[in-house]
Amino acid sequence: MAHPSQLGFQDAASPVMEELLHFHDHTLMIVLLISIFILYIIMAMVSTKLTNKYILDSQEIEIVWTILPSTILILIALPSLRLLYLMDEVNDPHLTIKAMGHQWYWSYEYTDYEDLTFDSYMIPTQDLSPGQFRLLETDHRMVVPMESPIRVLVSAEDVLHAWTVPALGVKMDAVPGRLNQTAFLASRPGVFYGQCSEICGANHSFMPITVEAVPLKHFESWSSLMLEDA
Repeated sequence: MAHPSQLGFQDAASPVMEELLHFHDHTLMIVLLISIFILYIIMAMVSTKLTNKYILDSQEIEIVWTILPSTILILIALPSLRLLYLMDEVNDPHLTIKAMGHQWYWSYEYTDYEDLTFDSYMIPTQDLSPGQFRLLETDHRMVVPMESPIRVLVSAEDVLHAWTVPALGVKMDAVPGRLNQTAFLASRPGVFYGQCSEICGANHSFMPITVEAVPLKHFESWSSLMLEDA
């Protein structure tokens, strides 16, 4: 999860998030090089080194400032399109979960199981146990097996919501009357926190998302207990 004075993104917990971090660093380096180059040009012009009319009216300069931006856009666009394709692709999921947004909580339905459904509410501050996080902990976590492709069907019961877990590189709008889908693969065990990322009303900031990735045998034990309780 995020921590005070943090710079950058949360640690990646999925292959897609790792790719997003690499693309961010790649783009940030390009932006840094452009900023340094522009700053140098400005300083050189202030010092009158680049104000000669033969430089300002040069055909070579016009060629450079046409080709260089095009090259930069290609260097950004190609990895961006590749990443968009990876994020949109859902390949043979091992488990499908339907996440439904409500005002203001989430409900989950494991569609591969019969009667495995539950609501997930934020734990009030006064009820938190030591070590739990304010505004992020829920009474029921969405438990998934690690290293397994998970498909999440996202919709809403009332107004627009957004199902978002930054460490997994997942953000999908929950639209009433529409079923969107996204996918992720948790590459390591852990508890990953998210929040609704769409301004959905008065308690928008009080509908967190908690995803717990566990080994497969632990997930099977958890699902058996949940089915017995149901």
